[in-house]
Amino acid sequence: MKKTFKIQVENKHPDRVVESIKHEVRKYIKREKGKKLPEDKDFWFFNCKFAKEDEEPKTIDFTEITKSIDEAAQAKCKTFYLEILARAEKRPEKEVEIENIPELSEDDIK
Repeated sequence: MKKTFKIQVENKHPDRVVESIKHEVRKYIKREKGKKLPEDKDFWFFNCKFAKEDEEPKTIDFTEITKSIDEAAQAKCKTFYLEILARAEKRPEKEVEIENIPELSEDDIK
């Protein structure tokens, strides 16, 4: 999704417009997460960029999307740009340290 959203729409309260924008973003994310993953991947990762009005888009964390939308609304921006691109990723395997596991004696088992 690469889209420029208008916050100030004629005959609509900005709070309602912001809520509808958030709803559209959540709907897009849910749709992307519902897509089938390739066999060698195990989760969807989202690359996100955000810009108020005519600023240069900056990379933001996935968890900061709604916070950025709220900040744009509070700053009374007329528009903002939001880019969310999904890509399939594979989680790195965790290494388990075997050295620190205590050994049990026969007294511990009883």
